[in-house]
Amino acid sequence: MTSDLDELRVLARACLDADGGLPLLTDDGMLRARLASGKTLDIRDGDGVLVASANVVVGTDAAATSGLVHPGHRGRGHGRNLVAWARAEAGDRPLVVTCENVSPAAERLYARAGLERVFAEDVLRHDLATVPHVPLPDGVTVVPVTDASRDDLFAAYVGSFADRPGFPDPSRDEWLEELEEDDEWRRDVSAVVLDADGGPVAFLNVLGSWVDQVGVVPAWRGRRLGAHLVTRALGALAAEDAGPAWLTVNLDNPAGALYRSLGFVRHGTRGRWA
Repeated sequence: MTSDLDELRVLARACLDADGGLPLLTDDGMLRARLASGKTLDIRDGDGVLVASANVVVGTDAAATSGLVHPGHRGRGHGRNLVAWARAEAGDRPLVVTCENVSPAAERLYARAGLERVFAEDVLRHDLATVPHVPLPDGVTVVPVTDASRDDLFAAYVGSFADRPGFPDPSRDEWLEELEEDDEWRRDVSAVVLDADGGPVAFLNVLGSWVDQVGVVPAWRGRRLGAHLVTRALGALAAEDAGPAWLTVNLDNPAGALYRSLGFVRHGTRGRWA
């Protein structure tokens, strides 16, 4: 029997409650992408209740899989069976595992299966009960995206991230189109920072209750400008009673320490293995 989204949501909710991780996993779109696309395998208990599920999407050069095992049914070999099934479906193609709520048991399972972690980031949560105050450095002005030039916004993005390895280097129109098409983009909370000459030196984008991107150009780093932008956004969300606020940060990104100093706490980890 194939599981429906409601069953998958119950399973995902139980896993998130136990392990933390990406709360968006319970959304319809994420459930479809992670567990209901391609070929699927369900494991049920004696009463027909879904206790584990996985999918695999087989492409020309690689295969991708995701899976969940209910916390109350772990230690019974379900995870090993799901990984073995995905490997069999992948054939001789490399297998990539995506996990939005990594548990210690999952880490051990992937290691025993010979898979190496190729990406991981912490999911951080802020309950907005107390938002610290970080003053705006002298010599700059914050402009909400509702009033800002899109050229300045894109220039701040490129100037903040172009020096990082693996920078995707999108075109202006591609990058802005993705933002404009997102119904969750909070243009009123998102912001661009301009220096005294009107040049863009930092930016922040908020999607729903998520701090999606924060960037500061190299010349302005170390002045708490990014911290100011984050607390400014948190204050706006707190005023709406919108909590909690969320963000994700790569495990090796030193910005994680900054976010924790502003009151964010770890709410699990997500990652990929290959």
